[in-house]
Order: sequence, then C-alpha cells, then structure tokens
Amino acid sequence: MNHECNGLPTQLVLVRHGETAWNAEGRIQGHLDIPLNDVGLAQADAVGRHLGIQKFHAIYSSDLVRAYRTAAPVAQRQPQPIARTPQLRERHLGVLQGLTTAEAERDQPHACRIWREREEDAALPGGESLAQFHSRVVHFVKNVCHEHSAGRLLLVTHGGVLDAVYRHAVGMPLGAARDFPILNASVNVIRVAPGGWSIESWGDVSHLSDALALDDT
Repeated sequence: MNHECNGLPTQLVLVRHGETAWNAEGRIQGHLDIPLNDVGLAQADAVGRHLGIQKFHAIYSSDLVRAYRTAAPVAQRQPQPIARTPQLRERHLGVLQGLTTAEAERDQPHACRIWREREEDAALPGGESLAQFHSRVVHFVKNVCHEHSAGRLLLVTHGGVLDAVYRHAVGMPLGAARDFPILNASVNVIRVAPGGWSIESWGDVSHLSDALALDDT
C-alpha cells in the first residue's frame, strides 16, 4: 500500500542535473548516459556549496552519470551516501534518443508528434508512454516519503522527473503545455503531506553565477 507520507510531511529538495554537451546542442538524451560538460561540472560544484551545508536525511540520485555527478559534491559534505536508482531516470524516449529535435522531426515524425503533443497513453517506439513515466515517478516519490516520514530528502534527477512532480503537486494535466521552468542545476522544493503535495519553491538558481549558462530543455 502506498502512502503520501506516514502521517507527517516530508520535504523533498529536487535538483536537475547540470548541463551536458547534448543539452547545449539540443540532442535528446532520455536513458542514454551522457556526462556533464565543463559548465555542468561547475554547476554541480555550485550546487554542492549551496546544499552541502544543509541537512538531509537521505540522498537519492538517478543512476545516470549526469545526475550522480551533480549529487556528488553535496554528498561529499554530508554523512549520507548517495542511493542511486533507475526509478529517478529520465523518461525512456525510445527511437528519439540520440537525435536532435530537427533530426527527430525529419527521421521519426510519428514518435516526434507523440512526444511534442504530450500524448499520454501512446508509448514511444522502444520507450515509455508519458502516463507510464509519470506513474513511475510518482510511485517512487510516494514510497521514499513513506520510508522517510517527516524527513528532508535530496533527489537529484532529470527534467522530465521534475515535470512529473510539478504536475502532480499542482494537479496539472499531463497533456497540457508546460508553463513553468526546468533549469539545469536548479533547486526545487516540494512538501509531501497526508493531504497532498505542494510547491514550496521552484526554479531557484540563485546559487549559480551569471557565467554559468542555464538550459530549459
């Protein structure tokens, strides 16, 4: 049985991974394991300085290197190890992975339409449907909140995961166009309580210098 939390609110601090070369060139990553570029490494260090002085009861990260490497500078300043899990991976984007958006439109028009139009139940060839992905993310978050009731948790993950969490918290339909930011190395805080989820803060990049380019793709 899943619970929002075990009777007491849990605070989740969610961080999107730092920038990769594929982010910078608009190439679709999904489950492909792409490392941080130099900007992303600097962003990860900035996240570490900002969050490393705060207390977390547990640290979770996607098992993909771009997320794990973003979590590492925080964990180095904490007594908590990083629990790596594929449940925090980006959506599996099937045949679109590895393509730029222009290549996807040219070479995989059907899959690209499913992706762009946010069709909930249509699975991308070789990948997940939006509904499957959303269910995976929400199920994981509910479980960790049940395990760490009244705790403060750090989850370092991907843009699609942040999208799923935000929509669940505010009741936004999966198919609606996104009207909120999802920035590399941003800090996003939600509260999970018996009555539901709520946004405490979103898209905070105050810890990043102007020299660290941001990405919202």
